[in-house]
Amino acid sequence: MSSDARRSARPSRSPRRPREDAGPRASLRQLLPFLFEHKAVLIVVAVLSVLAAAATLAQPLVVGQVIALVQVGDPLGTLVWVLVALVVVASVISGVQHYLLQRTGTAVVYSSRRRLVAQLLHLPVKEYDARRTGDLVSRVGTDTTLLYAVLTQGLADSVGNALIFVGAVIAMLVIDPLLLVMILVVVGASVAIVGVLSGRIRRATHAQQEAVGELASGVERAVGSIRTIRAAGASGREQAAIETTARGAFDAGVRVAKSSALVVPIAGIALQLSLLVVLGVGGFRVASGAISIAQLVTFVMFLFFLVQPLGSFFGAITSVNQALGALGRIQEVLDLPTETADDDAIATTVQQARLADPASDLTGPINTLDDLLATRDAPAIEFRDVHFAYPAAVVRARRDAEAEVARTLADVHADTVSMPDADGDVLRGVSFAVPRGARVALVGPSGAGKSTTLALIERFYDPDAGAVLLDGTDVRRIDRTRLRAQLGYVEQDAPTLAGTLADNLRLAAPHADDEECERVLRAVNLGDVLERSPLGLEAPVGEAGVMLSGGERQRLAIARALLAAPPILLLDESTSSLDGLNEQRMREAIDAVATGRTLVLIAHRLSTVVDSDLIVVMDRGRVVGQGTHEELLATTPLYRELARHQLLV
Repeated sequence: MSSDARRSARPSRSPRRPREDAGPRASLRQLLPFLFEHKAVLIVVAVLSVLAAAATLAQPLVVGQVIALVQVGDPLGTLVWVLVALVVVASVISGVQHYLLQRTGTAVVYSSRRRLVAQLLHLPVKEYDARRTGDLVSRVGTDTTLLYAVLTQGLADSVGNALIFVGAVIAMLVIDPLLLVMILVVVGASVAIVGVLSGRIRRATHAQQEAVGELASGVERAVGSIRTIRAAGASGREQAAIETTARGAFDAGVRVAKSSALVVPIAGIALQLSLLVVLGVGGFRVASGAISIAQLVTFVMFLFFLVQPLGSFFGAITSVNQALGALGRIQEVLDLPTETADDDAIATTVQQARLADPASDLTGPINTLDDLLATRDAPAIEFRDVHFAYPAAVVRARRDAEAEVARTLADVHADTVSMPDADGDVLRGVSFAVPRGARVALVGPSGAGKSTTLALIERFYDPDAGAVLLDGTDVRRIDRTRLRAQLGYVEQDAPTLAGTLADNLRLAAPHADDEECERVLRAVNLGDVLERSPLGLEAPVGEAGVMLSGGERQRLAIARALLAAPPILLLDESTSSLDGLNEQRMREAIDAVATGRTLVLIAHRLSTVVDSDLIVVMDRGRVVGQGTHEELLATTPLYRELARHQLLV
C-alpha cells in the first residue's frame, strides 16, 4: 500500500462525534418490563396517588365553602380542621410516595445492572472482540443510572397526577366553562411544544451516552496501558485524545441541557399566562355577576392544581426520553444472543445438516461425558478442512485498535503508520490430528492462524466450513460448558485477575484446597512468591497482577490451568516471558502434569518443542508441514528456515 493510500485509509485522530440520529432507540414498551418487576410497590404508589389526589382536590372545595361562610358571617365550624386534615394527609402521603419511588428507582437500577452483567458475561467472544470494553462498562454504570429518573421524576405517580388534572378540569368546567376553554388553549399550546422537544431530548441523550461510552473506553485503554504510554512519551497525546472525547461528551450534554431547558419554563409560562387570563377575564366575570368571588378563588386554586401535574408531566417527558435514550444502548446489549442462544441456533443448523446428509458426523447434541468416552478410539482433537474468517465487525475493531495503538506510540504526524490487513480470512483448509496423550506443537510466523486454532477448539468461534472434532465428535454438538471442562487453556496474554493468589488459582478449580494450590505453585517455580508475603495464598497480586513480574504472571496462569487437571491442555506461547532457567523448570513441570494428558502448545521458540511427538507448521492460514523435528527439517522449507534463524541447525 502506498504512503498516500495509507494516509487516506488511516482514521482521524479525533474521536468520531456521535450523531444524534445514530444508534438504537428504545420504546416505552421496552421500558415497561423494568418497571413491572416492581409492580407491587407501584400499585401501592398508585393507590396512594389516588388518595393524595382526592385530598388535594377536596381542598379548593373546602376553601370555597369557607369563603362563602365568611361572606355571609356564618360560623366556620369544623371546616378549618377539615382543611388542615386534608393538607396534612396529602403531605404525609407525598412523603411516603417519595420514599417508595426513591427505593423503587434504586431497585430498577439494581435489577437492570444484574440483567446487563448476566448478559455481558455470557455473550459470544466475537462480541467482546468487536466492542470496546469501556463502552460496555459504561452501559452498566452511567446508562442504567438514567433509569432511576423515570420513577423519581413523575412517571410512577402519573396516576395521581392524572386524577388531579382530570378532577381539576371537571371542577373548573362546572364553575366557569368559558374560563376553562381559555385555559385549555394555553395548556394545549405548551403540551404541543413539549411534544416536539421530547424527540430531540431522546436523540441528544443517546448521543451523550455514546460519547460517555467512548470516554470510558479511552480512559480504560490509557490507564490499562499506562506504563507503555509513559515509556513511549505519549502521555500528552493520550491526554489530548481523551480530552477531545470528553469535549464530545460535553457538547452532547449541552445539547441535552438546551432541549431540557426549553421544557422547564414552559409549565411556568403556562401557569403565569393562565393566571393572567383568570384574573383578567375572571375579574370581569365577577364584576358582571356571572360568578362569585368564592367561585373565582376556587377556580384559581384548581388552576394551580391543573398546572402542577402538568409540570410533573413535562418533567416526566424529559426524564423518560433521557431514559429511553440510555435504554436503547442497554437494550442493544440485552438483545444480543448469548452463547446458549448461539448453541440453539447451531443445533438447528446441525439438524438440517443431518437431514440433508444422513452420513454426516453432525448427528445430534452431546450432553454427557459418557457420550464423549464412547469415541475413545478417535484422535483427541482433529481439524478437518477447516476454513474460518473473523466477522467483519471484529476485523474492523482490531484494525482500529491496532491503528490507534500505532498512532499513540508513533509521532502524531508520522505518515508511515501501516494499517492492519483488512482481510479477515485466517484459516484456509486446515487439517491435522492430535493423537490422544500426545504432545503436539503448532509453529509458524505471526499471523499464521495458530492462536485461532485454539480459539476454535475452545469454541470461542465456530468454523465457517469444515469441522473441529474432540474425540471424534464435532465440537458444535458439545455443550460449551462440558467442552471447556475437558480443556485447560492458557492464552497468549493470560490476564492475572485483581485479588489474591488463591483467587487466581481457584478460578477454574473453586474447590481446590490450600495444599493443592501450594503444590501447583511450587510445580511452576512460584514457591518464592508464596514465601514473599506472610499472607501466603492470600497475598494480593494487584490490579492486573502488577505486583508480579511478567514471567510470574505467565506461570500463575499455567498453574491455574494445571490445578483444574483437565485431560487436554492448550498452551499459547506459555513460556514466552520466561528466562532460560524458569523455562526449563516450566517444561519439567508441564512434562510432569502432561503425563496421560493431551498437550497442544504454540511456540515461537522451537527449542521448547523440538521433542514434541508432532509438530504442525502453519503459514498464512494453511498447514504446510507435519512431522517430527527431524522430519520437518528434511521436508518443510519454512520450518528449516525458522530453525536456521534460531540456530537449531
